[in-house]
Amino acid sequence: MSLVTVLFGTLVNALAVIAGGLAGMWFGQRVPVQVQRTLLQALSLITLFIGLDMAWALRDLSFGPVPGVIVGLVGLAVGVVFGELLHIEEGLTRLGERAQRRFRGGGRFTEGFVAATLLFCVGPMTIIGGLQNGLTGDPTTYLLKSGLDIIAATALAGVYGAGVLLSALSILTVQGGIALGSFALASSVLADLDPASLRDHPVMLALTGTGGVVLLGIAWNLMLSALEFTDQRVRVGSFLPALLLSPLLAWALGLIWPA
Repeated sequence: MSLVTVLFGTLVNALAVIAGGLAGMWFGQRVPVQVQRTLLQALSLITLFIGLDMAWALRDLSFGPVPGVIVGLVGLAVGVVFGELLHIEEGLTRLGERAQRRFRGGGRFTEGFVAATLLFCVGPMTIIGGLQNGLTGDPTTYLLKSGLDIIAATALAGVYGAGVLLSALSILTVQGGIALGSFALASSVLADLDPASLRDHPVMLALTGTGGVVLLGIAWNLMLSALEFTDQRVRVGSFLPALLLSPLLAWALGLIWPA
């Protein structure tokens, strides 16, 4: 894979934030709230579709008598336990609150930069997309994230101004780093596999399928936000350990029952 392929999703995401930020600075608060909610509902449905498509990868995975769905289920169940014990969801929330308090005196420019950076760079889609783009060259998750972020950037820039534009650098740094790190892993540890065969590797199928289930949680949360029901949100942050545990379980089972 070329460097452009590895970073394609990241570059599109950064450009989407810049475009959304410029639009927000231009239009300000002129976009009706109802239009914003309807767009969010549409994006939640698209996220639902992509999540289901990714989760279907678990149906193509099996290890002897153990179906891929069980691999995903165990990975998610154990991952959620670790996520709750480690208080990942609360940690992400505290990170955002701490950054906001630290930069509160820096004016709306800095506040907008911090708010946008946390919104765009802290979340499961950032990790899933980087792994997916770096390991297989598939930018689908980051392209979906770009659609979400361009709307969020428009709304944020209407309130905070140019500080939101600077968060594009954060996206390039964080998401580009994950994608490049994943590519380096694929080039060294998995160097004997080409990208096409890598997509069908049991470990990647487990990662893709589990990531798809996590995306379903994001789709649920997006729809709740659009409908203004935020008290029943999925604690997606607690699911993050499953993105590591499911592939590890697939790797271990592959040693016993080659897929």
